[in-house]
Amino acid sequence: MTRTRTGVAAAVASVIAGGLLVAPAPSGAAPATDPTTVARKLVSPLSMAVARDGTAYVSQNFAGLLTAVPPGGRPEVVFAAPKKTELGAVSVGGGLVRFATTAKKHAALWSMQPGGSPTEVADLYRYEKTQNPDADQAYGFTDLDPACLAQVPAEVPAAYTGLVDSHPYGTAVRRGTTYVADAAANAILAVSPRGKVSTVAVLPAVPVVITADAATANGLPACTVGHAYAFEPVPTDVEVRGGWLYVSLLPGGPEDGSAGANGMVVKVRASSGKVRTVASGFAGATGVAVARNGDVYVAQLFGGQVSRVRRGSDTAKPFATVKMPAAVEWVDGQVLVSANVLADGPRGRVLAY
Repeated sequence: MTRTRTGVAAAVASVIAGGLLVAPAPSGAAPATDPTTVARKLVSPLSMAVARDGTAYVSQNFAGLLTAVPPGGRPEVVFAAPKKTELGAVSVGGGLVRFATTAKKHAALWSMQPGGSPTEVADLYRYEKTQNPDADQAYGFTDLDPACLAQVPAEVPAAYTGLVDSHPYGTAVRRGTTYVADAAANAILAVSPRGKVSTVAVLPAVPVVITADAATANGLPACTVGHAYAFEPVPTDVEVRGGWLYVSLLPGGPEDGSAGANGMVVKVRASSGKVRTVASGFAGATGVAVARNGDVYVAQLFGGQVSRVRRGSDTAKPFATVKMPAAVEWVDGQVLVSANVLADGPRGRVLAY
């Protein structure tokens, strides 16, 4: 019942360190055509965006690098963050590239012109420290009696509210405003061109009923069976279509699938913060893309596939079997996916379907 406070980084770290297995993709997930490799030899390419000229900007999160891949060209590092700093949450809009950096007690949104130097737009950790949007949201068990609660192992956070932590994992731009999916703050933030930060929505906790198998796998006492554990939602990506923000949720919890496939995609009304569920049942939803016709594509990091939710449907169908996918983008009829993102060494790729 590991709690994912720092979002995908903690999840992928637990997979690497703990040797957890990635669940195999369901059958029938083969794409119509084999993919084309756009870029290779990348380290943890968890985020990606494509500019109008066709240049793909890809983060190498754990290496702290932002890489540009021109159409038909070779990847080139265009920015390197300081050591021990993660770089991700890449988006493009209005002729600018946005990305975020995360280090100890510092998370920032940056903006830069292609070929230029980045400028810090907003201090997201400072906003989290002063506002903590999910401070009043309850996580963990909410209905256990004291005797049962006392039996929950110390390593499992039995009951708590939102902590002060920021880990921006996805961004999207609309009319100059940058929307940030903050995986640790469990919120969607809006950043104005001048750097003013506000909260669009706090994503709801994800309640999961503990089964006997889940209790055994996570060392929970038998008295927790049948009770719901409210996981942190952990938003990992955000895309804009009209007045809606489409958001993928990991969510927090055990990354070995012992509590089920609890990832989902929701859409948030940018003007009001109203949240609606688009589809659920994903094994580690780490990326979302929306096609021009309204179809939604979802990368399932622990499910080994990219899924498609047809417009007007709430059911996901397999689109492509992909080894450890993270980011997904729809561009002019093509679906771009970052793959093999948890590989040891520079073995990550960007594929085009």
